[in-house]
Amino acid sequence: MIKVGIIGGAGYTAGELLRLLLWHSEAEIVFIQSSSHNAQPVSKVHKDLLGECSLNFSDANFNAVDVIFLCSGHGKSKSFFEKNNLPEDLKVIDLSMDFRLEDDKNEFVYGLPEMNKEAIAEAKYIANPGCFATAIELALLPLAKHQALKDEVHVTAITGSTGAGQAPSGTSHFSWKNNNVSLYKAFEHQHLAEINESLKNLQKDFNKALNFIPVRGNFSRGILASVYTNCDWSLIEAMVHYQNYYLDHPFVVISDENIDVKQAVNTNKCLLHLEKHGNKLLIVSSIDNLLKGASGQAVQNMNIMFGLAEDAGLRLKPVAF
Repeated sequence: MIKVGIIGGAGYTAGELLRLLLWHSEAEIVFIQSSSHNAQPVSKVHKDLLGECSLNFSDANFNAVDVIFLCSGHGKSKSFFEKNNLPEDLKVIDLSMDFRLEDDKNEFVYGLPEMNKEAIAEAKYIANPGCFATAIELALLPLAKHQALKDEVHVTAITGSTGAGQAPSGTSHFSWKNNNVSLYKAFEHQHLAEINESLKNLQKDFNKALNFIPVRGNFSRGILASVYTNCDWSLIEAMVHYQNYYLDHPFVVISDENIDVKQAVNTNKCLLHLEKHGNKLLIVSSIDNLLKGASGQAVQNMNIMFGLAEDAGLRLKPVAF
């Protein structure tokens, strides 16, 4: 049994982790730490867990667990390591962006199983990928693997409101978000750096622009990304390359028909759909930003690190309506 601790247990990603780990047959939650809710019942914050979780938020006990998940938000994980002396054999899965880039990694492995599965299996520390990054990287990795990224890449991707985190802001409250759609951080989103590093990990000479337009959606969860670039492959060739690349990766599904957000919500899947339009290859990618884009992928990484089946505790049902 894997003994688990969660740091920063009050946010959306921690809530999703709890929902997954409470029913994971090989995991036991030992502590859930929250500086703002210490000693309170977890179900007072994550209200859907009323009757499902009897734990209270408590102080961290690093010697009592095998792995901890860091869910405190961007910029706080580096501070956590500076303030805490962790046991030598403790594994860490960080859901912030603090250790994703090459200059910041130290002992961290970038936790995208579809690219780094073998390294994840041997890792002590994992930097869990960003949600947009996951959707976009999975759309492009087979192209990079075959050195087929020869031109600029264009991406438009829309995300649900949970992508902004739990803290309210001027663009996240209901009266602004409802019946509204908006662009933000055009061409300069923070996930661009990790996407570019991942592509160059497979295609060293990739130096073309990755043009990314992020969009705020008026729904709670999910990401739909449309990604296109010039490509000499026929549609049949593209399908073969994508199917072969993801053959041993249980959560990437390639669909012959166009896909939508709801097919991926409440699952750890990434759905991909390919189309050819003239010389352009279009890849449509859909994930749940809180699962495959965050907590589900974190549990997937935990499974790999501890030698479990990759999909243990992650065969979730999509939402039909």
